[in-house]
Amino acid sequence: MKRLLTSVALASLLAACATAPAPFVYTAPAQPEGASGYTPKPGWATTKFAVAAANPLATDAGFQVLRAGGSAIDAAVAVQMVLTLVEPQSSGIGGGAFMLHSTGSKVEAFDGRETAPAGVDGNLFMGADGKPMAFFDGVVGGRAVGVPGVVKMLEVAHQQYGKLPWAQLFIPAIALAESGFKVSPRLAMQLKNDAHLKKDPAAAAYYFSADGSSLEPGTLLKNPALAEVLRQIATKGASAMHEGSIAQAMVKKVQGHPTNPGKLSMSDLSGYQVKKREPLCSDYFAAHSAYKICGMPPPSSGAIAVGQILGMLANTNAATLPPVEGMSGVAGSVMGSGQTPSADWLHLYTEASRLAFADRAQYLGDPDFVTAPGGSWMSLLAPDYLAARAKLIAQQPGGQSMKTANPGVPGPVKTAYAPMPDQPEFGTSHISIIDAFGNAISMTSTVEDAFGSRQLTDGGTGKAGGFFLNNELTDFSFAPTDAEGKPIANRVQPGKRPRSSMAPTLVFDKTTNQLVMTGGSMGGALIIHHTAKLLYGTLNWGLNAQQAIDLPNFGSLNGPSLLEEKRFSPATVEALRARGAEVREQNMNSGLQAIQKTDKGFFGGADPRREGVVLGD
Repeated sequence: MKRLLTSVALASLLAACATAPAPFVYTAPAQPEGASGYTPKPGWATTKFAVAAANPLATDAGFQVLRAGGSAIDAAVAVQMVLTLVEPQSSGIGGGAFMLHSTGSKVEAFDGRETAPAGVDGNLFMGADGKPMAFFDGVVGGRAVGVPGVVKMLEVAHQQYGKLPWAQLFIPAIALAESGFKVSPRLAMQLKNDAHLKKDPAAAAYYFSADGSSLEPGTLLKNPALAEVLRQIATKGASAMHEGSIAQAMVKKVQGHPTNPGKLSMSDLSGYQVKKREPLCSDYFAAHSAYKICGMPPPSSGAIAVGQILGMLANTNAATLPPVEGMSGVAGSVMGSGQTPSADWLHLYTEASRLAFADRAQYLGDPDFVTAPGGSWMSLLAPDYLAARAKLIAQQPGGQSMKTANPGVPGPVKTAYAPMPDQPEFGTSHISIIDAFGNAISMTSTVEDAFGSRQLTDGGTGKAGGFFLNNELTDFSFAPTDAEGKPIANRVQPGKRPRSSMAPTLVFDKTTNQLVMTGGSMGGALIIHHTAKLLYGTLNWGLNAQQAIDLPNFGSLNGPSLLEEKRFSPATVEALRARGAEVREQNMNSGLQAIQKTDKGFFGGADPRREGVVLGD
């Protein structure tokens, strides 16, 4: 595939790797300014390998690693380090991640989710009045910072599947941090609109001018502190993040916050462990084909919720409805063209969503702390259970919405947990990669809210810039119990991993076990719906990855029916309201990335709502 980018040699950065065989030579790309908002994407066909990420500089770093003979894991390391620099609002080394990896013969799940410090308890987010504190009172400061895990997770995976030396994978991010990168429209927009970032002196000094104005798009921004931090991690490995001066700087930042300190300690950081979990794979029958869809098990709720929605839809008449109104013969962007799922199909989808999210609130939590219903998380995906749940959906013409669903009973013993109240979820960035060796990854990483806890640390370097610490603990329930004192599965507990909506996904042909697609999205709790849309559009409606990504977003979190604003006709909205649903048209900013296997190689799609691209040879 033709490169979009010109290059400049960076020989000085390669000196540290001079003893390594065939060193990876990175060339810093020219940095075109992309548009914010909605920018149609063409979709990209490649033959040997492909990488999709939410920022062109990050995608290019992965592309260069793959072209140099690196593996999918190698590319993921390079991509994530660049995302820390250029997309700090969404993910970074101060956060966590889930990753699925396939060799073609087996699938593994790597859990790099943040953990709660040992010093917290269930009342972490309870105010002096005995009530849960306001959401951003918990977010901003040190209180919500969990033990970051993404660097250690990538190191564990690299030790198993890396082909290029670890240190070489940091060269792109270090080069861009030292020479500077152009602030993207999306980063500039989020800096301008964030209400809390200036409260942190380090962030205020780095991202804002003396008069309080934020950086403009196209501003060349250098990050010498992050360059030094990454250089230490490149040399010493993940231990540099979890011990020594970088760790000390994180702890000082968290515990020393003047109004909202947290409990993160050096022992929390040094004791962090990556979890290798059994991927959650379930069969799915769509159109005339059978698939195996694999995702992350708890503490992620993504794979279970997506699987439940698709499984319940399969037990309705959804397959008999017109696939996408006006979609025939259309390629590429459908923005503003009226090509949307039908109202009848949306009714079935949002009803299935309500049922899935009711179960999610009732049962899902860290499996080291929470017992799965019936002793297995697969009980929530059992065909008989999903068929029974689907019977609660009114399928007849004019059938009414249930508005709010109750959880089911998938196991023989009813749970002792109380449902978790609805709570905001934000952030994340998704990476999909397929290398030339037949390996594939699907990885979603996060710092949770935009810019995480709004705590920028220089890692003890004393230089300008640095990286943001997460606010991942706000993914726990703020209230530990319900009004009757019954515990909530996803309550705060020391060492626990908060429930997540991240849904990195790998799809395989059930008959041949060959890879069909890798995909996932950003978007908080709506990640589940964005990913389900991708899967339904490609597997049931025969759309390519880009067409499916381009479709308008929709869903329900077990409340109103949510529709992406300005994407649905008044007739569709009124038809849903006629069925009794409360309909809200709102911004539903997804960040889908996906790569499909084709007869000639691969076809990748990137979300037109973000700045990402797909690159490959």
